[in-house]
Amino acid sequence: MAEKIYIVEDDPTIASALRAHLSAWGYQVGCAQRFDDVLGPLEAFEPDLVLLDIVLPFYNGYHWCTLLRRKSRVPVIFVSSASDNMNIVMAMNMGGDDFIAKPFDLNVLTAKVQAVLRRCVGTERDAMAWGMLSLDLGKAVLSWKETRLDLTKNELRILQSLFQAQGGVVSRDRLMEQLWQTDSYVDENTLSVNIARLRRKLDQAGMPELIQTRKGLGYALKEKEALL
Repeated sequence: MAEKIYIVEDDPTIASALRAHLSAWGYQVGCAQRFDDVLGPLEAFEPDLVLLDIVLPFYNGYHWCTLLRRKSRVPVIFVSSASDNMNIVMAMNMGGDDFIAKPFDLNVLTAKVQAVLRRCVGTERDAMAWGMLSLDLGKAVLSWKETRLDLTKNELRILQSLFQAQGGVVSRDRLMEQLWQTDSYVDENTLSVNIARLRRKLDQAGMPELIQTRKGLGYALKEKEALL
């Protein structure tokens, strides 16, 4: 089944060009027709990815992305001429998965769409396991015995990297790349804060020392045999 892309763009020329180009690549494409209620038609379309402009009638793209993130983790790529560093940072902080500046090359945009779909959609519908632990990537839930722990986006991405390593070490650089897909706006302290918060949350849920530090290397999951 073709992956579905929903375009939220108020310039009909750009929206039409995007729709035609992505359709030619085999995607099923929908476009917003009204901008006072973007979320309703978007959810009804059930997209695998959203292309979202920032400057829109009624409410801007940040507003719609914030509302969408309360209900869904569908990947969002912001596409905007408002491409100064502040807007790029804001877009990422609001839950965006990537940012494409206007004017853009359609082939570059397609490559970015494909990369985000591979990274986000290809894996998030599945579940991962480590010993008695189960990580539901679609629901963002970590399960252990009778415990179900709801995860934030960053917590899920950290654990996803660790589960993918299957007991191997994941470097700090790799975790920063996984969290933000770029290390441009991330420092070592930011990652440390995220790891510390996740560890406290795991401790309180009865999963102490699940994330092990490998000094000078990075982090790994506790050995399966120790998960009692």
